[in-house]
Amino acid sequence: MAEVVKMPKMSDTMTEGVIAKWHKKVGDKIGSGDLVAEIETDKATMDFESFQEGTLLYIGAKEGEAAPVDSVIAIIGAPGEDFQALLTATPAQNTSPEPIAESKPAAASAQTPASSDADAEALGATIIRMPLLSDTMTEGVIAQWHKKVGDKVKSDDALADVETDKATMEVIGYADGTLLYVGVEKGQAAKVNDIIAIVGKEGTDVSPFLNSVSKTQSNTAVAPVSAEAKPVQETASTTKQEVQSDASSRLKASPLARKIAKDKGIDLSQVKGSAEGGRIVKKDIEGFSPGAQKAVVSTESKSVEVTRAPIPQFIGTEKYTEKPVSQMRKVIAKRLSESLFSAPHFYLTMSIDMDSAIIARTKINEFSSSKISFNDMVLKAVAVALKQHPNVNSSWLGDTIRYNEHVNIGVAVAVEDGLLVPVVRFADGKSLSHISAEVKDFAQRAKSKKLQPSDWEGSTFTISNLGMFGIDEFTAIINPPDACILAIGGIQQIPVVKNGAVVPGNVMKVTLSCDHRVVDGATGSAFLQTLKALLEEPVRLLV
Repeated sequence: MAEVVKMPKMSDTMTEGVIAKWHKKVGDKIGSGDLVAEIETDKATMDFESFQEGTLLYIGAKEGEAAPVDSVIAIIGAPGEDFQALLTATPAQNTSPEPIAESKPAAASAQTPASSDADAEALGATIIRMPLLSDTMTEGVIAQWHKKVGDKVKSDDALADVETDKATMEVIGYADGTLLYVGVEKGQAAKVNDIIAIVGKEGTDVSPFLNSVSKTQSNTAVAPVSAEAKPVQETASTTKQEVQSDASSRLKASPLARKIAKDKGIDLSQVKGSAEGGRIVKKDIEGFSPGAQKAVVSTESKSVEVTRAPIPQFIGTEKYTEKPVSQMRKVIAKRLSESLFSAPHFYLTMSIDMDSAIIARTKINEFSSSKISFNDMVLKAVAVALKQHPNVNSSWLGDTIRYNEHVNIGVAVAVEDGLLVPVVRFADGKSLSHISAEVKDFAQRAKSKKLQPSDWEGSTFTISNLGMFGIDEFTAIINPPDACILAIGGIQQIPVVKNGAVVPGNVMKVTLSCDHRVVDGATGSAFLQTLKALLEEPVRLLV
């Protein structure tokens, strides 16, 4: 029976998605887990995989077209099946279907997730599958089980920790009952949508269901050749491939490392892992790259000796190293390019006298259990100022402007692969010590890749501080959908004029990047004046 495929909601602010690319065309066969399309959301471009099996009968949105969340973008079913009734019941984005290509009758397909889930429900059980936890995830490794077979499970209980190519995240039970079955042991990998657990009524026998799933899957696979029936002669390439595949499956490697190794044609058995227990991670693959080594050798062999006149003479060799762009860096490049070239930026810089802030911080830290930083003070001051200037605490949504009444401040944190922006929520209502502890926790979890998607979603304003790196002042690119971002420089000791005399002073420069579609110069200037007054008289932060 044909099934509709709807535009998924891939982020918390997504209302529609743009089909960046179709990887399948009408008439193509599709298997569960196949990459069907790339969908561009408000946050990133993500791979969209099919959870159905069959033939692609209909495409409702062409490449470059937008489709609202939950609208029909495709229909999958049996070759030649009539799907017009589905379009009538659920209007699609584009109701003029593409012609169905001629195709041969398909062989019996494997049991789909939908049908297997229905069979489980008939037993009073719920299937827990490996979820798609990131846009680049193809499989996940069970880092830790929090429950064992026989344990009671609630719908909001964390069943397991799953390690993806980006972070370690929790898998929730989504059902009340007893853990009846665990399909993947700790340390083992499972592909997206594979069955990892079953939750149901205590005492339910799920073995008939598991046997039927196993039998259905085995019927669709090529029957293995027995040892006696194997041909005596095998090609060297086939033997080598099987040995490498078997060796690679036993090696400890992250999903991302395996993916990069596969793309680059690297034999994992030749790579030495640097992580705990000899586990191979991304940097090991990037550092190994036989292709890069050959390139260096080739470059060195063809290098040209350059003699500079007059004396002294110097002989040098031109060298370079190329590394593949990480998924995080691709997303940063895409999002910030879109922001800079779509949102008209303008910049406002102001100098702030930090003498009083320095004195206040010293006194606060004499009593606070958590040491307060200048960044914490700026964050608190920004939160208070945003409540007085709601136009700055806003977002451009195309046809409307959203004026946020809550204050959620994103804090840019540098990590090995790029930049993450965890969010301090309702910052205006939190004390300095609370903000300090939260920011330290975010920074630690960001560097160990322990942040969850909910930690970096929902900001209304962003700050970026490079003062600790000795930067006097800089401009930052707005983090969409925010309307502004504040760039914070270091505190400099410079001569200043006070009461007609030149005296030493401590000055910090801040630069506000504004989206001119939402914030005008006068609005941004008024916000900075309030921020300046709060930091130059820090007692106001306590009122």
